[in-house]
Amino acid sequence: MRIAHVITRMILGGAQENTLLTCEDLIRDFGDDVVLITGPPLGPEGSLLERAKANRVPVVVVSALRREIHPLRDGISYRAIKHELRSFQPDVVHTHSGKAGLLGRMAATAVNVPAIVHTVHGAPFHPYQGRGARGVFRWLERFAATRCDLLVSVANAMTELMVAAQVAPRGKFVTVYSGMEVEPFLAAGSLREEVRARWGYKPCDVVIGKIARLFRLKGHEYVLQAAERVVVRHPHARFLFVGDGILDAPLHEQVHRRGLDPFVKFTGLAPPEDIPGLLAATDIVVHASLREGLARVLPQALIAGRPVVSYDIDGAGEIVLAGETGYLLPPKSIQPMVDAIGELIERPELRDRLGSEGRRRFTEQFRHESMTLRLRELYEELLAAKRV
Repeated sequence: MRIAHVITRMILGGAQENTLLTCEDLIRDFGDDVVLITGPPLGPEGSLLERAKANRVPVVVVSALRREIHPLRDGISYRAIKHELRSFQPDVVHTHSGKAGLLGRMAATAVNVPAIVHTVHGAPFHPYQGRGARGVFRWLERFAATRCDLLVSVANAMTELMVAAQVAPRGKFVTVYSGMEVEPFLAAGSLREEVRARWGYKPCDVVIGKIARLFRLKGHEYVLQAAERVVVRHPHARFLFVGDGILDAPLHEQVHRRGLDPFVKFTGLAPPEDIPGLLAATDIVVHASLREGLARVLPQALIAGRPVVSYDIDGAGEIVLAGETGYLLPPKSIQPMVDAIGELIERPELRDRLGSEGRRRFTEQFRHESMTLRLRELYEELLAAKRV
Protein backbone atom coordinates (compact mmCIF):
# COMPACT_ATOMS: atom_id res chain seq x y z
CA MET A 1 0.00 0.00 0.00
CA ARG A 2 1.15 3.56 -0.67
CA ILE A 3 0.25 5.88 2.20
CA ALA A 4 0.89 9.59 2.71
CA HIS A 5 0.55 11.14 6.15
CA VAL A 6 0.17 14.92 6.29
CA ILE A 7 0.63 16.93 9.51
CA THR A 8 1.28 20.61 10.15
CA ARG A 9 4.49 20.25 12.17
CA MET A 10 6.52 17.52 13.84
CA ILE A 11 7.15 19.05 17.25
CA LEU A 12 7.34 16.99 20.46
CA GLY A 13 3.66 16.30 21.00
CA GLY A 14 1.07 13.55 21.21
CA ALA A 15 -0.39 13.91 17.72
CA GLN A 16 3.10 14.00 16.24
CA GLU A 17 4.34 10.92 18.14
CA ASN A 18 1.16 9.10 17.12
CA THR A 19 1.75 9.95 13.46
CA LEU A 20 5.43 9.01 13.46
CA LEU A 21 4.81 5.67 15.19
CA THR A 22 2.13 4.89 12.61
CA CYS A 23 4.53 5.63 9.76
CA GLU A 24 7.27 3.52 11.34
CA ASP A 25 4.92 0.59 11.91
CA LEU A 26 3.48 0.70 8.39
CA ILE A 27 6.98 0.54 6.92
CA ARG A 28 8.40 -2.08 9.29
CA ASP A 29 5.42 -4.37 9.91
CA PHE A 30 3.54 -4.14 6.60
CA GLY A 31 6.19 -3.19 4.06
CA ASP A 32 4.17 -0.19 2.91
CA ASP A 33 5.53 2.75 0.93
CA VAL A 34 5.04 5.75 3.20
CA VAL A 35 5.77 9.45 2.97
CA LEU A 36 5.33 11.99 5.76
CA ILE A 37 4.52 15.52 4.55
CA THR A 38 4.93 18.25 7.16
CA GLY A 39 5.89 21.85 7.79
CA PRO A 40 9.03 22.95 9.64
CA PRO A 41 9.00 22.30 13.43
CA LEU A 42 9.34 25.96 14.42
CA GLY A 43 9.14 27.14 18.04
CA PRO A 44 10.50 25.96 21.39
CA GLU A 45 8.63 22.62 21.47
CA GLY A 46 11.41 20.55 19.91
CA SER A 47 11.37 18.32 16.84
CA LEU A 48 10.71 14.69 15.89
CA LEU A 49 12.26 15.02 12.44
CA GLU A 50 15.58 13.63 13.65
CA ARG A 51 13.87 10.47 14.87
CA ALA A 52 11.99 10.16 11.57
CA LYS A 53 15.26 10.37 9.69
CA ALA A 54 16.99 7.89 12.00
CA ASN A 55 14.17 5.40 11.50
CA ARG A 56 14.17 5.90 7.73
CA VAL A 57 10.74 7.43 7.41
CA PRO A 58 10.69 9.44 4.15
CA VAL A 59 9.85 13.05 5.01
CA VAL A 60 8.95 15.99 2.79
CA VAL A 61 9.13 19.37 4.54
CA VAL A 62 6.88 22.02 3.03
CA SER A 63 8.58 25.19 4.21
CA ALA A 64 5.47 27.38 3.86
CA LEU A 65 3.26 25.10 5.98
CA ARG A 66 2.70 26.77 9.35
CA ARG A 67 0.11 26.58 12.12
CA GLU A 68 -0.88 30.25 11.85
CA ILE A 69 -3.40 31.39 9.23
CA HIS A 70 -1.61 33.14 6.38
CA PRO A 71 -3.45 33.20 3.02
CA LEU A 72 -0.31 33.50 0.88
CA ARG A 73 1.67 30.79 2.66
CA ASP A 74 -1.41 28.59 2.90
CA GLY A 75 -1.93 28.81 -0.85
CA ILE A 76 1.70 27.91 -1.46
CA SER A 77 1.41 25.00 1.00
CA TYR A 78 -1.71 23.67 -0.70
CA ARG A 79 -0.04 23.64 -4.09
CA ALA A 80 3.10 22.02 -2.64
CA ILE A 81 1.10 19.26 -0.91
CA LYS A 82 -0.90 18.65 -4.08
CA HIS A 83 2.35 18.40 -6.07
CA GLU A 84 3.81 15.87 -3.62
CA LEU A 85 0.65 13.75 -3.64
CA ARG A 86 0.44 13.79 -7.42
CA SER A 87 4.07 12.67 -7.56
CA PHE A 88 3.72 9.97 -4.88
CA GLN A 89 0.33 8.67 -6.08
CA PRO A 90 -0.84 7.26 -2.74
CA ASP A 91 -3.64 4.78 -2.20
CA VAL A 92 -4.41 6.50 1.09
CA VAL A 93 -3.88 10.01 2.43
CA HIS A 94 -4.15 10.31 6.20
CA THR A 95 -4.17 13.88 7.55
CA HIS A 96 -3.66 15.24 11.06
CA SER A 97 -4.11 18.62 12.81
CA GLY A 98 -6.15 21.61 11.75
CA LYS A 99 -4.12 23.30 9.02
CA ALA A 100 -2.67 20.18 7.40
CA GLY A 101 -6.02 18.47 7.86
CA LEU A 102 -7.76 21.08 5.74
CA LEU A 103 -5.09 21.59 3.08
CA GLY A 104 -4.21 17.89 2.91
CA ARG A 105 -7.79 16.77 2.40
CA MET A 106 -8.37 19.41 -0.24
CA ALA A 107 -5.19 18.43 -2.07
CA ALA A 108 -5.96 14.70 -1.85
CA THR A 109 -9.43 15.29 -3.30
CA ALA A 110 -8.00 17.42 -6.10
CA VAL A 111 -5.65 14.64 -7.24
CA ASN A 112 -8.27 11.88 -6.82
CA VAL A 113 -6.63 9.87 -4.03
CA PRO A 114 -8.73 6.70 -3.60
CA ALA A 115 -9.08 6.85 0.23
CA ILE A 116 -8.80 9.92 2.46
CA VAL A 117 -8.72 9.70 6.28
CA HIS A 118 -8.41 12.43 8.91
CA THR A 119 -7.63 11.97 12.61
CA VAL A 120 -9.28 14.31 15.10
CA HIS A 121 -6.59 14.67 17.77
CA GLY A 122 -8.44 17.69 19.18
CA ALA A 123 -11.12 19.98 17.79
CA PRO A 124 -9.74 23.24 16.33
CA PHE A 125 -12.78 25.10 17.67
CA HIS A 126 -13.36 25.43 21.42
CA PRO A 127 -15.16 27.62 23.99
CA TYR A 128 -12.05 29.70 24.72
CA GLN A 129 -12.04 31.27 21.24
CA GLY A 130 -14.01 34.31 20.21
CA ARG A 131 -17.42 33.53 18.73
CA GLY A 132 -16.36 34.58 15.24
CA ALA A 133 -13.21 32.46 15.20
CA ARG A 134 -15.08 29.50 16.63
CA GLY A 135 -17.70 29.77 13.90
CA VAL A 136 -15.11 29.98 11.13
CA PHE A 137 -13.17 26.95 12.39
CA ARG A 138 -16.36 24.95 12.78
CA TRP A 139 -17.37 25.79 9.19
CA LEU A 140 -13.92 24.83 7.91
CA GLU A 141 -14.12 21.47 9.68
CA ARG A 142 -17.53 20.82 8.13
CA PHE A 143 -16.14 21.66 4.71
CA ALA A 144 -13.05 19.51 5.20
CA ALA A 145 -15.19 16.58 6.41
CA THR A 146 -16.82 16.46 2.97
CA ARG A 147 -13.33 15.93 1.50
CA CYS A 148 -12.59 12.65 3.30
CA ASP A 149 -14.03 9.17 3.64
CA LEU A 150 -13.47 8.60 7.34
CA LEU A 151 -12.83 10.58 10.51
CA VAL A 152 -10.75 8.86 13.21
CA SER A 153 -11.27 10.13 16.78
CA VAL A 154 -8.62 9.54 19.43
CA ALA A 155 -11.40 9.37 22.03
CA ASN A 156 -15.15 8.83 21.96
CA ALA A 157 -15.51 12.34 23.37
CA MET A 158 -14.07 13.77 20.15
CA THR A 159 -16.78 12.08 18.13
CA GLU A 160 -19.47 13.44 20.44
CA LEU A 161 -18.06 16.94 20.19
CA MET A 162 -17.77 16.89 16.39
CA VAL A 163 -21.23 15.37 15.89
CA ALA A 164 -22.76 17.96 18.22
CA ALA A 165 -21.11 20.68 16.12
CA GLN A 166 -22.60 19.08 12.99
CA VAL A 167 -19.17 18.55 11.45
CA ALA A 168 -20.21 15.16 10.08
CA PRO A 169 -22.72 12.40 10.83
CA ARG A 170 -21.86 9.86 13.51
CA GLY A 171 -21.47 7.07 10.99
CA LYS A 172 -18.42 8.77 9.49
CA PHE A 173 -16.44 8.46 12.76
CA VAL A 174 -14.50 5.63 14.34
CA THR A 175 -12.44 5.73 17.55
CA VAL A 176 -8.84 4.52 17.52
CA TYR A 177 -6.94 5.35 20.70
CA SER A 178 -3.56 6.97 20.19
CA GLY A 179 -0.84 4.35 20.57
CA MET A 180 2.56 4.59 22.18
CA GLU A 181 5.62 2.55 23.13
CA VAL A 182 4.39 1.10 26.41
CA GLU A 183 7.45 -0.92 27.47
CA PRO A 184 9.49 2.08 28.70
CA PHE A 185 6.58 3.08 30.95
CA LEU A 186 6.15 -0.45 32.27
CA ALA A 187 9.86 -0.49 33.16
CA ALA A 188 9.98 3.08 34.45
CA GLY A 189 10.14 2.08 38.11
CA SER A 190 13.76 1.00 37.74
CA LEU A 191 14.68 4.63 36.99
CA ARG A 192 12.93 6.18 39.97
CA GLU A 193 15.78 6.58 42.44
CA GLU A 194 18.26 7.79 39.83
CA VAL A 195 15.92 10.46 38.40
CA ARG A 196 14.74 11.64 41.80
CA ALA A 197 18.34 12.00 42.94
CA ARG A 198 19.17 13.95 39.79
CA TRP A 199 16.42 16.46 40.60
CA GLY A 200 17.34 16.68 44.27
CA TYR A 201 14.27 14.95 45.74
CA LYS A 202 14.43 13.31 49.16
CA PRO A 203 12.78 9.97 49.98
CA CYS A 204 10.11 11.78 52.01
CA ASP A 205 9.16 14.13 49.17
CA VAL A 206 5.88 13.48 47.36
CA VAL A 207 6.32 14.70 43.79
CA ILE A 208 3.34 15.95 41.79
CA GLY A 209 4.18 16.06 38.08
CA LYS A 210 2.59 18.01 35.26
CA ILE A 211 3.73 17.11 31.75
CA ALA A 212 2.62 19.62 29.13
CA ARG A 213 3.93 22.38 26.91
CA LEU A 214 4.15 25.72 28.73
CA PHE A 215 1.37 27.10 26.61
CA ARG A 216 -2.06 28.70 26.81
CA LEU A 217 -4.94 26.51 27.99
CA LYS A 218 -2.58 23.91 29.47
CA GLY A 219 -3.61 24.95 32.99
CA HIS A 220 -0.29 25.52 34.73
CA GLU A 221 -1.74 28.56 36.49
CA TYR A 222 -4.41 26.42 38.18
CA VAL A 223 -1.79 23.94 39.39
CA LEU A 224 0.22 26.79 40.88
CA GLN A 225 -2.86 28.13 42.68
CA ALA A 226 -3.47 24.65 44.08
CA ALA A 227 0.20 24.22 44.98
CA GLU A 228 0.09 27.37 47.08
CA ARG A 229 -2.52 25.71 49.31
CA VAL A 230 -1.13 22.17 49.19
CA VAL A 231 2.33 23.03 50.53
CA VAL A 232 0.88 24.77 53.58
CA ARG A 233 -0.57 21.49 54.83
CA HIS A 234 2.00 19.20 53.18
CA PRO A 235 5.43 20.88 53.25
CA HIS A 236 7.05 17.76 51.76
CA ALA A 237 4.99 18.14 48.55
CA ARG A 238 6.99 19.05 45.45
CA PHE A 239 5.74 20.07 42.00
CA LEU A 240 7.60 19.20 38.79
CA PHE A 241 6.67 20.94 35.51
CA VAL A 242 7.92 19.00 32.50
CA GLY A 243 7.99 20.89 29.19
CA ASP A 244 8.91 24.15 27.54
CA GLY A 245 7.04 26.84 25.67
CA ILE A 246 6.20 30.50 25.36
CA LEU A 247 4.94 30.78 28.96
CA ASP A 248 8.25 29.76 30.53
CA ALA A 249 9.18 33.21 31.84
CA PRO A 250 5.65 34.17 33.04
CA LEU A 251 5.27 30.87 34.91
CA HIS A 252 8.65 31.24 36.59
CA GLU A 253 7.53 34.71 37.66
CA GLN A 254 4.30 33.29 39.09
CA VAL A 255 6.24 30.72 41.08
CA HIS A 256 8.47 33.42 42.55
CA ARG A 257 5.56 35.77 43.27
CA ARG A 258 3.67 33.04 45.14
CA GLY A 259 6.73 32.09 47.20
CA LEU A 260 6.83 28.62 45.66
CA ASP A 261 10.49 28.57 44.60
CA PRO A 262 11.43 25.80 47.11
CA PHE A 263 8.52 23.65 45.97
CA VAL A 264 8.44 23.90 42.14
CA LYS A 265 10.99 22.78 39.55
CA PHE A 266 10.93 23.16 35.76
CA THR A 267 12.69 20.55 33.63
CA GLY A 268 12.54 22.49 30.38
CA LEU A 269 12.14 20.64 27.10
CA ALA A 270 12.16 16.87 27.65
CA PRO A 271 12.53 14.46 24.71
CA PRO A 272 10.06 11.55 24.59
CA GLU A 273 12.65 9.06 25.81
CA ASP A 274 13.01 11.01 29.09
CA ILE A 275 9.29 10.96 29.94
CA PRO A 276 9.17 7.44 31.49
CA GLY A 277 11.93 8.32 33.94
CA LEU A 278 10.33 11.64 34.83
CA LEU A 279 7.01 9.90 35.45
CA ALA A 280 8.81 7.34 37.60
CA ALA A 281 10.18 10.20 39.72
CA THR A 282 6.65 11.41 40.45
CA ASP A 283 4.08 10.03 42.87
CA ILE A 284 1.02 11.79 41.41
CA VAL A 285 0.35 13.23 37.95
CA VAL A 286 -1.91 16.26 37.53
CA HIS A 287 -3.55 17.21 34.24
CA ALA A 288 -5.12 20.66 34.20
CA SER A 289 -5.51 21.43 30.49
CA LEU A 290 -8.77 23.00 29.38
CA ARG A 291 -8.86 21.30 25.96
CA GLU A 292 -7.23 18.12 24.67
CA GLY A 293 -8.40 15.28 22.48
CA LEU A 294 -7.01 12.67 24.81
CA ALA A 295 -3.84 13.83 26.49
CA ARG A 296 -1.03 11.31 25.99
CA VAL A 297 0.24 11.81 29.52
CA LEU A 298 -2.90 10.23 31.00
CA PRO A 299 -2.33 6.66 29.74
CA GLN A 300 1.43 7.13 30.05
CA ALA A 301 1.11 7.99 33.73
CA LEU A 302 -1.24 5.10 34.44
CA ILE A 303 0.88 2.56 32.54
CA ALA A 304 3.81 3.79 34.65
CA GLY A 305 1.66 3.09 37.71
CA ARG A 306 0.95 6.69 38.70
CA PRO A 307 -2.53 7.91 39.71
CA VAL A 308 -3.92 10.92 37.88
CA VAL A 309 -5.76 14.03 39.01
CA SER A 310 -7.37 15.54 35.92
CA TYR A 311 -9.88 18.11 34.84
CA ASP A 312 -12.89 16.44 33.22
CA ILE A 313 -12.36 17.65 29.66
CA ASP A 314 -12.71 15.95 26.28
CA GLY A 315 -11.50 12.32 26.49
CA ALA A 316 -10.05 12.41 30.02
CA GLY A 317 -13.03 10.58 31.49
CA GLU A 318 -12.34 7.57 29.27
CA ILE A 319 -9.00 7.03 31.04
CA VAL A 320 -9.29 8.70 34.43
CA LEU A 321 -11.98 6.61 36.10
CA ALA A 322 -13.11 8.21 39.34
CA GLY A 323 -12.22 6.03 42.31
CA GLU A 324 -10.49 3.48 40.07
CA THR A 325 -7.56 5.18 38.34
CA GLY A 326 -7.71 8.76 39.62
CA TYR A 327 -9.82 11.85 40.20
CA LEU A 328 -11.93 13.81 37.68
CA LEU A 329 -12.46 17.45 38.60
CA PRO A 330 -14.45 20.37 37.18
CA PRO A 331 -12.31 22.46 34.77
CA LYS A 332 -10.60 25.46 36.38
CA SER A 333 -11.45 24.22 39.90
CA ILE A 334 -8.79 24.77 42.55
CA GLN A 335 -10.00 23.45 45.91
CA PRO A 336 -11.06 20.06 44.49
CA MET A 337 -7.54 19.73 43.08
CA VAL A 338 -6.08 20.63 46.46
CA ASP A 339 -8.29 18.04 48.17
CA ALA A 340 -7.48 15.28 45.65
CA ILE A 341 -3.73 15.89 45.79
CA GLY A 342 -3.88 16.09 49.58
CA GLU A 343 -5.70 12.76 49.89
CA LEU A 344 -3.17 11.07 47.62
CA ILE A 345 -0.26 12.55 49.57
CA GLU A 346 -1.72 11.21 52.82
CA ARG A 347 -2.61 7.76 51.46
CA PRO A 348 0.30 6.06 49.65
CA GLU A 349 -1.67 2.80 49.53
CA LEU A 350 -4.37 4.60 47.52
CA ARG A 351 -1.74 5.89 45.10
CA ASP A 352 -0.52 2.34 44.57
CA ARG A 353 -4.02 0.94 44.06
CA LEU A 354 -5.13 3.56 41.53
CA GLY A 355 -1.87 3.37 39.60
CA SER A 356 -1.90 -0.43 39.48
CA GLU A 357 -5.47 -0.50 38.20
CA GLY A 358 -4.61 2.01 35.49
CA ARG A 359 -1.68 -0.12 34.36
CA ARG A 360 -3.85 -3.24 34.28
CA ARG A 361 -6.62 -1.60 32.27
CA PHE A 362 -4.73 0.40 29.67
CA THR A 363 -1.38 -1.21 28.81
CA GLU A 364 -2.64 -3.38 25.96
CA GLN A 365 -5.15 -0.82 24.72
CA PHE A 366 -2.47 1.82 24.12
CA ARG A 367 0.21 -0.24 22.39
CA HIS A 368 1.13 1.53 19.14
CA GLU A 369 1.09 -1.77 17.27
CA SER A 370 -2.62 -2.14 18.12
CA MET A 371 -3.30 1.38 16.85
CA THR A 372 -1.47 0.86 13.56
CA LEU A 373 -3.07 -2.52 12.91
CA ARG A 374 -6.53 -1.01 13.34
CA LEU A 375 -5.71 1.96 11.11
CA ARG A 376 -4.42 -0.30 8.37
CA GLU A 377 -7.56 -2.44 8.60
CA LEU A 378 -9.57 0.73 8.08
CA TYR A 379 -7.46 1.66 5.06
CA GLU A 380 -8.08 -1.79 3.56
CA GLU A 381 -11.83 -1.54 4.19
CA LEU A 382 -12.03 1.85 2.51
CA LEU A 383 -10.09 0.72 -0.53
CA ALA A 384 -12.12 -2.48 -0.83
CA ALA A 385 -15.34 -0.48 -0.70
CA LYS A 386 -14.07 1.82 -3.46
CA ARG A 387 -13.32 -1.19 -5.68
CA VAL A 388 -16.84 -2.59 -5.41
